[in-house]
Amino acid sequence: MSSENYLITIIGPTAIGKTALSIALAQHFGCDIISCDSRQFFKEMKIGTAVPSDEELEAATHHFIQNKSIFESYSVGDFEQEALAKLEELFKKNNIQIMVGGSGLYVDAVLKGFDDFPAIDDSVRTEINAKYDKLGIEYLQEQLQILDLEYYKKLSTENPQTLQNPQRMKRFVEVCLGTGKRYSSFIGKRKNVRNFIPIIIGLEAGREVMYDRINQRVEIMLNEGLLAEAQSLYPNKHLNALQTVGYRELFDYFDGKTTLDFAIEQIKMNTRRFAKRQITWFKRTKNISWFDYLTDIKEIIKTIELTIK
Repeated sequence: MSSENYLITIIGPTAIGKTALSIALAQHFGCDIISCDSRQFFKEMKIGTAVPSDEELEAATHHFIQNKSIFESYSVGDFEQEALAKLEELFKKNNIQIMVGGSGLYVDAVLKGFDDFPAIDDSVRTEINAKYDKLGIEYLQEQLQILDLEYYKKLSTENPQTLQNPQRMKRFVEVCLGTGKRYSSFIGKRKNVRNFIPIIIGLEAGREVMYDRINQRVEIMLNEGLLAEAQSLYPNKHLNALQTVGYRELFDYFDGKTTLDFAIEQIKMNTRRFAKRQITWFKRTKNISWFDYLTDIKEIIKTIELTIK
């Protein structure tokens, strides 16, 4: 077996079976699991984020599952630092470790890292937030076109959904206004060194199968008490962590804007859209070994061991 460190990373759309595969691989290689599902960090959000069951959590040692509160500020940069520190510790025990999750940005943070951006004055952020609250996403889109047209065009072509993401767009505009430079001018300047070789395993299924699995998962969540969980979180609906599929739709129902049946259908539809965005993100990533979600685990293990040897 190689003396190099290897991080087996399991990616794919929601409800595809990543958790089950990660546990089977962790048991085979005798290692831990780093979760990089940005919705599963928060201890108040259990049912709506499909946190692994108690049995699954006992079957392998997991890290970064329900380890934060929705009231805490926690960024992808924070996760990058904490995950790398944890991996450093885990690799001392076993040179093979596993990471699993459908949050592409968080996967990229650990595997590749981010570019180094200067600190931005809080007053810039406050002003952008105020203008966004008043003018909406269009304000951010217009600002990015003015401040960094090159990057705006790149996003329009390669990752158009990002232009609809308020948090990402605020960051782009914040960097431009706070530094007086284009956001794109900071990209690619920093070399991030990693002490592991990534082995990326992707799970996929036909669209109809994937959508059916998503619909089933939503029904399971509802049977497990999603409505009551969302009701308990409703007073804090303004928090960043709760701006997510499965909660937003039920908050609209509690607000009297929709019926419960309509809210449930919206959860299913928005989860399907989320899965499509996940696939788009991951298909841009290089060096992924893709497998049908029903592939025998022995075949996946064989692929991994060929890389390690």
